[in-house]
Amino acid sequence: MIKIDKRYGGGLVRAYILIQTKPGTSEEVVKRIKSKVKEVTQADSVYGRYDAIVVIEAPNLESINEILYRVIEKDPNIIHTETSLVLSS
Repeated sequence: MIKIDKRYGGGLVRAYILIQTKPGTSEEVVKRIKSKVKEVTQADSVYGRYDAIVVIEAPNLESINEILYRVIEKDPNIIHTETSLVLSS
């Protein structure tokens, strides 16, 4: 079992979500995610393999999972996501 270092952020789990969007929609996607997800600490439209990077901090993995399914992956302009969890920092 993987143990996540909960010393970071007073027990919060941090996740980096790499997002591929439909062409020309990354800024709109970032704005929508920022407005709907209070756990977002950083969200940027970027150039490269992915179109946006979102950082969220939540109390547990279940909360991160809920955010991913409830908001992020339901966005019609999102093609693909890849999530990386911080193990220690």
